Amino acid sequence: MEKNNVVEFAGREEICDPLSALLQSGARQLIMQAVEAEVQELLSQYSACRTEDGKAGVVRNGYLPERELQTGIGPVTVKIPKVRSRTGKPVTFSSALVPPYVRKTKSLEAALPWLYLKGVSSGEMAEALKVLVGPQAEGLSASTLSRLKQAWAQQYHSWCDERLDKDRWVYVWADGVYSGLRGEQEKLCALVIIGVNERGQKRFLAIEDGVRESTQSWREVLLKLKSRGMNGPELAIGDGAMGFWAALEEVYPQTRQQRCWMHKTMNVLNCLPKSSQPKAKQSLHSIWQAETKEDAEQAFDLFIEMYEPKYPKAALCLQKDREELMAFYDFPAQHWQSIRTSNPIESTFATIRHRTKRSKGCLSRDGMLHMMFKLGQCAEKKWRRLRGFDFLAKVITGVKFKDGIEVTQTNQAAA
Repeated sequence: MEKNNVVEFAGREEICDPLSALLQSGARQLIMQAVEAEVQELLSQYSACRTEDGKAGVVRNGYLPERELQTGIGPVTVKIPKVRSRTGKPVTFSSALVPPYVRKTKSLEAALPWLYLKGVSSGEMAEALKVLVGPQAEGLSASTLSRLKQAWAQQYHSWCDERLDKDRWVYVWADGVYSGLRGEQEKLCALVIIGVNERGQKRFLAIEDGVRESTQSWREVLLKLKSRGMNGPELAIGDGAMGFWAALEEVYPQTRQQRCWMHKTMNVLNCLPKSSQPKAKQSLHSIWQAETKEDAEQAFDLFIEMYEPKYPKAALCLQKDREELMAFYDFPAQHWQSIRTSNPIESTFATIRHRTKRSKGCLSRDGMLHMMFKLGQCAEKKWRRLRGFDFLAKVITGVKFKDGIEVTQTNQAAA
């Protein structure tokens, strides 16, 4: 008979991951140290405040009741100090690191809309959160998500009314993002605009419900941005959807137009047989990757000459937006990587674009807009400033660029 070497441990379900326990313990100590530094900073501000008998006017006064803060490594117990004023003037200590009533970290809160968007329904949220933060996540249940959704809706509506005249918006990217909805055959078309200001900071300016990217829908979006104080951008980047460009010419007629090369390439290739697409793609790349506009024009003409006789639809698809495809050559070369495509929107909403049946089962029309808004806020925090942002001031002041290089009297005379 084979000997059984398996040893049973009583209460093994209570055994926790020692690494997680260590991380939680370390996190608690770090939080305590940071909060202690905050309270000491407050006390030092009132160091000159004294009572009539010369004693300190503001002193420590114990701690608030302990509370658990849900984090990505599980619950961490925090204890916030209290202070008391002896002078009669009320003084309260509020930690910036752990504000009052906060029960979860921002990173965990950011995970909730991602889970919801991924198709995790409200009823399944508790189980999903247990996987993320452990079995102590009962407090982050379906009801928590419901309350968060209400808060997101309020934040979204407030954000839609924020003024935009505090910044000078230089470039904007526009696109329509389609997503499935619960109980609806028609997909939601969210009209999205991202702008970059004079400091090179990218921000979402609009995430609005539209009707198949129609001119009227885009007109309403642009007019609302204008009413909120947005100036006329120097350049707008987007795909070939006619609705946006027609509306842009009405609301911001001075704004230059740049067609997205990524969309244009896909549209042209769709007019060709698969066997011809690899070679055609290389020919298209040789246009927008050319160092000068003159070289790009030559590569453009060569493509038309090669493909128009046999594939006139592909040639027409490219030819009709010729001027708008070449606009980026009149702007700083440092910005070309960003302004040749609508990639800022594409990359941010890649997950939403690929949602299928799961999103239809868990998101309403308003819910989808609010999810996009929350995902946008999360994405903004990771965005870097536009490469070559110091050239934006020159773009704003009307400095001329040729082939990405600033036009000066010296190089103009040489030309």
